[in-house]
Amino acid sequence: MKKARNLLVGMALTCLAPTLRAQTILRTDTIQEIVVTGTGTQHLLKNVPVQTEVISRRVLDSYGGKSIEEILSGLTASFAFAEGDMGSQMQLNGLGNNYILILIDGKRIHGDVGGENDLGLIDPHNIERIEIVRGAQSALYGSDAMAGVINIITKKHTQKGIFVDNATRYGMHNDLRQHNTLAFNIGKVGSQTNFQMQRNDGWQNTAEEFAEGMVLTDSRNKTVNAFRNWQLAERLTYQPLHNLELYAEGSYYKKNICRPRNGTHPSCDVYTYDLRYNNASASVGGKWQPWKMRGGENEKLREKNVVTLDVDWNKHAYYYDYTAGTYETIHLQGEEYGDLDGEWYPVLMKPGQSKLQSDQQRVMALLKGIFYLPQGNTINAGAEYRYDYLKAPDRTETGTASDWTSAVYVQDEFSKWDWFNLTAGLRLVENRNFGVRLTPKVSAMFSAGDFRFRLGWSQGFKTPTVKELHYRYLHVMGSSTFFNIGNINLNPQTSNYYSANVEYRGRKFSASVTGYLNKLDNMIALVNVPVGEIPAGITTAYLGDGSNNVQARMYKNMDNARTCGVDVTLSYQVIKDLTLTAAYSYLDTEANLYDASKDKMTTVTIDGTAHHKWSASAMYSHTFCPRYKLGLNLSTRGSSTRYYQNNGNGKPWQIWRINTTHDVGKQDKPLAYRVEFGVDNIFNYVDRTMHPYHLGNNTSGTTVYGTFSIKFNHGKRFKQHNLSTKSKSNNNEED
Repeated sequence: MKKARNLLVGMALTCLAPTLRAQTILRTDTIQEIVVTGTGTQHLLKNVPVQTEVISRRVLDSYGGKSIEEILSGLTASFAFAEGDMGSQMQLNGLGNNYILILIDGKRIHGDVGGENDLGLIDPHNIERIEIVRGAQSALYGSDAMAGVINIITKKHTQKGIFVDNATRYGMHNDLRQHNTLAFNIGKVGSQTNFQMQRNDGWQNTAEEFAEGMVLTDSRNKTVNAFRNWQLAERLTYQPLHNLELYAEGSYYKKNICRPRNGTHPSCDVYTYDLRYNNASASVGGKWQPWKMRGGENEKLREKNVVTLDVDWNKHAYYYDYTAGTYETIHLQGEEYGDLDGEWYPVLMKPGQSKLQSDQQRVMALLKGIFYLPQGNTINAGAEYRYDYLKAPDRTETGTASDWTSAVYVQDEFSKWDWFNLTAGLRLVENRNFGVRLTPKVSAMFSAGDFRFRLGWSQGFKTPTVKELHYRYLHVMGSSTFFNIGNINLNPQTSNYYSANVEYRGRKFSASVTGYLNKLDNMIALVNVPVGEIPAGITTAYLGDGSNNVQARMYKNMDNARTCGVDVTLSYQVIKDLTLTAAYSYLDTEANLYDASKDKMTTVTIDGTAHHKWSASAMYSHTFCPRYKLGLNLSTRGSSTRYYQNNGNGKPWQIWRINTTHDVGKQDKPLAYRVEFGVDNIFNYVDRTMHPYHLGNNTSGTTVYGTFSIKFNHGKRFKQHNLSTKSKSNNNEED
């Protein structure tokens, strides 16, 4: 085992740059791939003006990740995750969830709970590719895009005929992942139905917990709690004209998290309720190409012009499902309560009852047009409206809160010459609470053979969320309880992002180096405040319960923060069937934090920062006969120490993984099979740090899994039949 480990470590070290940091692992066979996220317009990956990372479908299939968290942390070096009950605590270049914009097919994901995102909404088996753009992108994408944008491009089945897909994956801890797709296209109508289900029994790496100044050895607290979720989604398309496509889609998602209970010590972090999330979404829209197929030499550019309209509604509701009798203090509102209207009152919640904690709803409308003009100009312009509504009866002053934002933006790409591209954009934002703001961006790219040189500057702008303004909640960590309070006096956050990139893409070897600096002003964070600063009317409800461990924290603007680093990625195609890739990330951060004990601001490292992160892989694929294709992926990922202000630092770690794929049957036939086996954490690394201190990685140790997939694509047979008919027709003409 030791020799094997030394061999694997040696392979990784030869692939890693010793002092730089990585951007993404890009295979040479993705150079011709079309990407859209960096500028909102289509570009070949090698010529995209804004540095864009792509995780292609081929790499996704080779790696075999069970979740989007596993995929991003394993295939890029810039991301860090700490999964929790409320969602994934994600970090990109030192900045957390609130600063990362996640898109699914260009649309914002909805599902924020406590500053975290429930990435279970994303079905990993339904991903075509992932595009990642770092840095402030507010000029193009609006608020939240201050650390970067992740665009999940899903699979679309547009061939005539019927497509059926089933994938079932099972691993340790009763980890079950199920995926199904049914799609068909008949005439002008298309339909695609997707179903996914995920479940896991959870695991406990240690029974030790530090509480009330002592170490307990019988804690029931799990490292990862048991969960189950499922999602059903439908997309309908209709093409009434050759240049017009309309769509309607919707989804419903439900997730349950089972938490530990019946603890033997009152200080252990056990609960009398489980968590439940219900998501729903609906959207309609269309794409119109007004000059498509008109012909004529002067019409070639105009044929590419496109106008799109999208209107979306999203709902995310979060509940407590009680498993034991619990007294909850609720806010009585309405005439039916008489003299008690507006008062806080204790109510006994019985097992089996549920209680809404928050219901977040969002309506968005986006009208966008892309116009290709003479002299190498491409205009991307649009108008956007967003309305946010929060219902939280016991967590806001009046039970509800809302906000709206409207914006217009325009971006011009000037690329008259093949060797030069200049992109400039500007967004005008009006917010209900914070008025009008302009957000600009400028980037330039120079080409010289296989080399690309990119420079960029962009501003970020982010208004406080409805929760940061109005939400109030208790957060329990070990023996400490924090009362977190919204603040209606917050100011918007702004940033300036600077980047420089050098990239080489040859036939077999590619390399990319990017340096960046991101400076943030008025950064919002939770800071300790004295009881006197707590808004009137809520002290009795939360702090007047006789507890001596409750600490008050309020959202406040910090003076500033800074992140900077260097990203490097390498890819080398050794032979046709074997590709080596590596990524390394160096990051340095600092922020101002209020020290209540000294009543002054101090400079600290942003929570969760790791100075060094890396990943590397060897991908092998070979077709041995028409009915069998083998794929092998040996990969590693790791991180240095992650720094935190409270509850200790996360330990450094490195994990190895192998995934094998076996495609059975002729791939040009309608019916295809795939069997997949893998081992994650080959050397059984486990972090047994006691609760509630931070973990470097929450893996349970070596895990074994397997997947069986079957696909039926009647469209292949239909397409082959058409080609055969066309071939016969051509032969007849020649005769």
